[in-house]
Amino acid sequence: MTIRYNPPTGWPQLGRPFHHGVIQPKGHVLHMTGQVAWDKDANIIGKGDCEAQARHCFDNVEQILKAVGGRLDDIVSLTVFYLNPADMPAIQKVRAERLQPEHGPVSILIQAAGLIVPDLLVEVAPIAVIPEDRFHEPGY
Repeated sequence: MTIRYNPPTGWPQLGRPFHHGVIQPKGHVLHMTGQVAWDKDANIIGKGDCEAQARHCFDNVEQILKAVGGRLDDIVSLTVFYLNPADMPAIQKVRAERLQPEHGPVSILIQAAGLIVPDLLVEVAPIAVIPEDRFHEPGY
């Protein structure tokens, strides 16, 4: 069982889906490549729209998780790279839609000078732990 906690000395969550500490449960650890707003043909989804790009990043993550029996609630750590501080509310909005507060991961937000392609505005790099009872090998 994943244990998520916030010590009384930690700063407030203010309704955001993250925790100060997450104790990794038993299961299969899944490290994911940073996900950007590319479709299967490397076309950018939501060009110029950080919220649309963040949404597509989480869609990509969800598909990677589903392939092995996982779900977004299994994410224990999330690193988000973004370019423009003005996009932070859009990123937080999508995170709040896709991640439940009680299952929020530990989180790192990093403002970057750029990503792999200039039109990409946000990238998410999660780590998840898929419980034994749901895990299965990807079957393509």
